[in-house]
Amino acid sequence: MSIWAALPVARNLRDRRFQALAVALGLAVLAIVAPPLPLTRSGVALLAVVDITGSMNVRDYTHDGRPASRLDIAKAALRGLLPELPCGSRLALALFTERRPFLLFAPIEVCADFAPLDGAIAGLDWRMAWEGDSRVSAGLHRAVAMAGELDADLLFITDGQETPPLPATGIPPFEGKPGAVRGLIVGAGGYALAPIPKFNDRGRETGFYAETDVQQENRFGPPPADAESREGYNPRNAPFGGAAARGEEHLSSVREPHLKALAAQTGLAYAHLDGPDGLRAPLLAAATPRPLPGRLDLRPFLGAAALALVLAVFLAGALPFTTSRTS
Repeated sequence: MSIWAALPVARNLRDRRFQALAVALGLAVLAIVAPPLPLTRSGVALLAVVDITGSMNVRDYTHDGRPASRLDIAKAALRGLLPELPCGSRLALALFTERRPFLLFAPIEVCADFAPLDGAIAGLDWRMAWEGDSRVSAGLHRAVAMAGELDADLLFITDGQETPPLPATGIPPFEGKPGAVRGLIVGAGGYALAPIPKFNDRGRETGFYAETDVQQENRFGPPPADAESREGYNPRNAPFGGAAARGEEHLSSVREPHLKALAAQTGLAYAHLDGPDGLRAPLLAAATPRPLPGRLDLRPFLGAAALALVLAVFLAGALPFTTSRTS
């Protein structure tokens, strides 16, 4: 046996515990001095506009085994989307009622400002509406313009029910450039007609809207093509007929054909909101990927690896020496 092999230092160098602790020491030193690695990833910039008009109170969803309103599911979907967006992404929030969106705040970063974003979405309420009308087409057109001014993509959540109904001329013209702003129209609500809850001045539910409570036809502008066949029609005094309009505007469902037509008109994508987890995939498919400069900090991983090695040495018990004999 050589003199070097018999020395205690040589035996320690061949000890597996010593080798593991030496590696752990090296990892710990790297955890102190290693600089973050620069990287680039994709994020999004969004303007989220939420319809808070009366039909969004229809409870045609189920969440946690209980009936849930369209507005509740829209809020849950937005809150669930936030942690799924890459850090560096930005989100602005706006309300829609009457004929225009109202911006609550400009785009802010979703990770650094997660708590105020989550709180603002959770606090959305139908009582914030300033008018009872729901001119979805006009509101969407203005939301597209607002998103362009904010340099953001648009996420517009609505059931698509126009109140009052659209005139016989149909969707108003879009003055912007289709596709100039990317984004997604999300249709909220079930496909079957459901009653719309009615509330009193104190915000207490008192029942549901009846046919006579809601305007069933928009009698502004030219009359429809079947006007001449209506009872009491007079081209001057009764161009829409002499009888009161009948219809189902007091009932509500997601107006998907209307929303798809608006999507085609503005160059946006469309998706139906199936539940609180249904936003991420269609949104990321429709949004513009935006490069986000970032850094990957390796120090937590290096420190965790060093700690794991130290714990492994002391928890595994005594490890056998690896010695070799030389003649």
